[in-house]
Amino acid sequence: MLGLCAKAGLVGSGVVAVDGTKVVASASSDANLDYDRIAREIIEQTIATDQAEDAEHGNARGDELPPELQSEAGRREWLTRELASGQAESERGETEAAEGFDVERIGPNGRRGWLREAHRQLEQQRWLATGQVPRSRADRLRLAAGSLEDELAVECRANTAYEAMREQRRLHDKRRLGGPTKPYMPPPVPAGEVNVTDPDSRRMKGNRRYIQGYNAQAVVNEQQIVLAAEITTAAADFSQLGPMLESALDEMHSAGVSEKPSVILADAQYWNEQHMDTLIAGHGIPVLIPPDGGRRNGERPGWTGGRFSFMRRVLASDAGKTLYRKRQASIEPVFGHTKHNRQFNRFNHRGRQAVRTEWRLILMSHNLTKLHRHQAALAT
Repeated sequence: MLGLCAKAGLVGSGVVAVDGTKVVASASSDANLDYDRIAREIIEQTIATDQAEDAEHGNARGDELPPELQSEAGRREWLTRELASGQAESERGETEAAEGFDVERIGPNGRRGWLREAHRQLEQQRWLATGQVPRSRADRLRLAAGSLEDELAVECRANTAYEAMREQRRLHDKRRLGGPTKPYMPPPVPAGEVNVTDPDSRRMKGNRRYIQGYNAQAVVNEQQIVLAAEITTAAADFSQLGPMLESALDEMHSAGVSEKPSVILADAQYWNEQHMDTLIAGHGIPVLIPPDGGRRNGERPGWTGGRFSFMRRVLASDAGKTLYRKRQASIEPVFGHTKHNRQFNRFNHRGRQAVRTEWRLILMSHNLTKLHRHQAALAT
């Protein structure tokens, strides 16, 4: 559809705006449970299943050993094989404990930086390994429990890798590392809550209330054509500027558009200097983002001088005001039309991949209506 819009002259270089909107998931906020409540429900279901099997099988328990384990020789062979496999897995886990972490990039940030990097990698793995959300509640309970267990496991791995890095530097690096860090031990059981209806959805703050949903992102040009549409499970927009522009450039390249956007517009929630530097240096695209939110009176404490003051001066100029006014006029009507006129206020599918497909389908149909109106106007 973007390719058809490009052939009609609706896609090209110019001003593009990035923004996000919260959309309710096909799940209730009341379905958020912690690990203790999930474990209790799984145990209750297991007991009920065991009682039903006892009533069905009678004297036969239904959990007899398989034939290869009913003899002494078979059990000894199985035990030897399992011990060897467990030892190899343990050695591999110790070797991989510190792998996957860029020490030079996240080391100065301390333990919190390592934990954030671990959760970021876990989120990437979930996108690659995502599947359909099971229909059975028992399967969804186990999926939710596994999600919390994975978060605790990756936190323990990051903490172990961080301690190993500090110990190695203490022994081999002549530079001082400072005093000892505050002791930290991950909790014995997973913390937090997960939704057992749609484990990928998150509790987020919407316009007027908190919702159980997703953060739906879009990149729109001046003609209100959607160049890229993605969803994220993170409530904040801080880390979405770079990925959304990369997605938009990929979509435009696939549609046969070689021109790059001339200016990128976003609100204060997208202020991320690392992403801004990448877009300016890597693609040569200037970025206009106010460092202060629209509801704030005055400057943010500590956000003075340097890039903050430069951006305020640019946005205060006549050219800056004229450019930045295009942000609200281009992307806000797209969200308003989608959610108010078309009544798309809730996802119908569950799971991040299904929700992403649904969001892209909705905004693809938006491009279709824009193309139809453009062709109708030309015909008239």
